[in-house]
Amino acid sequence: MENALIMIVEDEAGIREMTEKFLVKEGYRVVSFSSGEEALENLTDTNPHLILLDIEMDGIDGFTVCQEIRKKLTVPIIFLTVRRDTIDKVKCFEYGGDDYVTKPFEFEELHARIKANIRRYYTYPKEDRDILKYGNLEVHLHNYKCFLNGKSINLSTKEMALLVFLAKHPNRVWSQEQLYDQIWQEDAIGNFETVKVHINYLRRKLEEDPSSPKYIKTVRGFGYLFSA
Repeated sequence: MENALIMIVEDEAGIREMTEKFLVKEGYRVVSFSSGEEALENLTDTNPHLILLDIEMDGIDGFTVCQEIRKKLTVPIIFLTVRRDTIDKVKCFEYGGDDYVTKPFEFEELHARIKANIRRYYTYPKEDRDILKYGNLEVHLHNYKCFLNGKSINLSTKEMALLVFLAKHPNRVWSQEQLYDQIWQEDAIGNFETVKVHINYLRRKLEEDPSSPKYIKTVRGFGYLFSA
């Protein structure tokens, strides 16, 4: 989307200024605020196309700000967070966020997330923006639930986080290390086999024939991909 207006809500001046500089260079219009209170005061007048929202700020935290924004706007919100726990990433969706980027982040990754969220939001009808649909499988981002053939599927927190991540990046191969890094912690140092275990759990719940999966496929020697 050309000339989109991005709102940055970030209390760390260095991050805020570098992010603004990068986005302006990429052709975006940018408005930035150092606190949640300031952002909410100017929300209606600004009317951004997408919001980058820090979680841990002095005063009102990012989750509260997101809840207040959702009372007025449905635009994409990408959380910026230093938090590594899966439960915190789940909260990003539960409080109304559309995506998250973990600090420190690469600006190229942030830009890719911005473009993907803007494209999805402004391309699809409103009722479809918060739902990923693949055949008989639906992943509801607004309430973090999964449905198969119209029936709710009970997934654990990490199973859901893994499914959301894969479904938001279809047809892309991810290694066990990359998935572990995204879902379990910032630095992929640990037992990568837990990824394989959770993939197997997901297949048992989502696939008619887990031995010949339709959605989550293995790419031998590389990792896994979500087939769309």
